[in-house]
Amino acid sequence: MSNSKSSGSRRTFLAGAAAFGAAAPLALAAQKVFATPQIQRAPFDGAPICTTGAADAAAPAAGNLKKITFAWNAGASCLVGVTVAKEKGFFAKHGLDVTLVNYAGSTDQLLETLATGKADAAAGMALRWLKPMEQGFDVKIVASTHGGCLRLLAPTASDIKSLQDLKGKIIAVSDMNSPGKNFFAIRLKKVGLDPEKDVEWKQFPGPLLRVSVEKGEAHALADNDPITFLFQKDGSFREISSNNDGDYASRVCCIIGVRGSLLREDKAAATSLALALIEAAEFAAHHPEEAAATYAPYAPGKVELADLVTLAKYHKHHNHPVGVDLKKQLALYAEELKLVSIFKPSTDPKKFAERIYADVVS
Repeated sequence: MSNSKSSGSRRTFLAGAAAFGAAAPLALAAQKVFATPQIQRAPFDGAPICTTGAADAAAPAAGNLKKITFAWNAGASCLVGVTVAKEKGFFAKHGLDVTLVNYAGSTDQLLETLATGKADAAAGMALRWLKPMEQGFDVKIVASTHGGCLRLLAPTASDIKSLQDLKGKIIAVSDMNSPGKNFFAIRLKKVGLDPEKDVEWKQFPGPLLRVSVEKGEAHALADNDPITFLFQKDGSFREISSNNDGDYASRVCCIIGVRGSLLREDKAAATSLALALIEAAEFAAHHPEEAAATYAPYAPGKVELADLVTLAKYHKHHNHPVGVDLKKQLALYAEELKLVSIFKPSTDPKKFAERIYADVVS
């Protein structure tokens, strides 16, 4: 969904002053805590956002900022908008003092962490969050950040050149509930294959996905960036499909959720968080080099800055629908997850989307 469809109340501007972090002690599920912004901006007051030059509002006292604990997967390069929001001052501009927490637990545990107030908000992939949310958590999706970070790869030397060529093949995935498995199960179903009978899904640890294919234990692999991007770099693997293909090129991939109690107690804080991340995503779309530089300190393994820039350009950071547009996309995903028997047959996709989404910015 293009940014032009977004309502006027979430108009974005691309400026932001740099904010440098200082270590902040906090524990959440025994995960690592990252720096919080030190240069603050005037709190967002709910007024329409103008789109003029660089932000230069006087910094308010630190006590005027709303403290927010934000959980994310620091190894996901597509979440560069989070580091942009922190390092370029978008959080602070909207009156937020955000502590980033690297959360590596299961999605159920993450949603429970939000629901019970151990964290205020989190970022994640829609196709990982939606099934647990079908079960019911006091968590609401309030925004989206970008599209396009899932890929299905096969060896360049193989005869696999399309999704149809995967019939009778083994596909390696990092876990059986991964967004990669869920997404490409949907894609296989839509090209006429039964994702449970016509292919076999086999689980391997993420770093071993490539090895599993090279050893012949699987014929293809499905996962998310940056790992799939890196597997392609030497030309040994080709991309068979991605969520940047066809109709999915306009779909959002990653979403922002907040604890339900935050909405009830301080909806303005949820609005500020959503707007900060939307503006940061737009900044990343227009300034991929600067955006990649903010994420580089968090990058996993040996991902080079040049690779992060390439990924920032590849991921659709201009694609961040809210309101009716986002709700429609959530309902579409729910409908597709029913199609591949991941959602219960009794789930109504439209009612589900209504239940899990809270419109705080449109």
